[in-house]
Amino acid sequence: MATNAPQTLETASVLAFERKLDPSDALLFAGDWNARDASQNWEAITLREKAVRGTISNRLRTRDQDPARLDAAIENPNLQTVDIATLPADADTLKVRFTLRVHGNVGKPCTCNDAAYGAKLAKNIEKYVQTNGFSELARRYALNLANGRFLWRNRIGAEQVEIHIAQLQDGKPAASWIFNALEISLRDMSAPATQSKNISEMAKTIASGLSGDSQVLFQITAFVRMGAGQEVFPSQELILGDGKNRGSKSKTLYDVNGTAALHSQKIGNAIRTIDTWYTGAEENGPIAVEPYGSVTTQGKAWRQPILGMDFYNLLDNWILRNNVPNLEQQHFVVATLIRGGVFGEAN
Repeated sequence: MATNAPQTLETASVLAFERKLDPSDALLFAGDWNARDASQNWEAITLREKAVRGTISNRLRTRDQDPARLDAAIENPNLQTVDIATLPADADTLKVRFTLRVHGNVGKPCTCNDAAYGAKLAKNIEKYVQTNGFSELARRYALNLANGRFLWRNRIGAEQVEIHIAQLQDGKPAASWIFNALEISLRDMSAPATQSKNISEMAKTIASGLSGDSQVLFQITAFVRMGAGQEVFPSQELILGDGKNRGSKSKTLYDVNGTAALHSQKIGNAIRTIDTWYTGAEENGPIAVEPYGSVTTQGKAWRQPILGMDFYNLLDNWILRNNVPNLEQQHFVVATLIRGGVFGEAN
């Protein structure tokens, strides 16, 4: 009598996960530092164009060039039009506001065309949650909200930075926390003693949302004391195609209905900058959770497949070969699932 051999488990060809940390765009406003707790109407920061007459400073090809032509090219002015955003002359503080929704069902794909693979993956992630919970990941996400990493360049050189975070229920604050962002390091994934209690409380709330025990919605408001009239930094738009599509501008900034803003993707990248589990983290610091540890500003992927520490190698070893990664790499795999994305087997 013929017997059916057990079927070898393979990666699903269609596999996708929804992101579980879902930020909105962050809008930028201007006002006075001493009125940050008042109900004053903060003025929306708008974009304006500036035409500047700069100099040629980029690297030129000098080999085999006619010196006269080269000198003429360098002597020409560099004329350009750029978008700019600044605080008004009578306002010294930038206000950045956005919301963050935390979703549950971590480890359960939104799309999977292989039931056996999906069941095995969900079972392994459930075992991770039962053993470790989301406490470590939630603590790191909470740190990046409290330290104002999402402010990016707006945080640099600020005199004071205060982060107000409220958990909303029925549109009203159910709990709230205030953080002095400059007391919390951007490189060290540990909270200072003076703010550890608030960070711990917020982390428990985030963990509750990731586990699906409760609906979690945060409203995050950052106040950055920069100085009256100082330049602020919304997201810069990516203009696709060749230079002809740029029009007359050399820099285009992002706005929402006329209000300068940061992309939700940029906010999400900052919140998930928690990966210190890769080789080189001691020197380089935390990076955003990405399948290959890619950092575009550095032009480097810190988790290259040849090292076997990228998301796909770790996931396949865990799900297909029952080779459980160490705890730190389990954190990374689960954080990547929280990030979301399309992870099916490529054809």
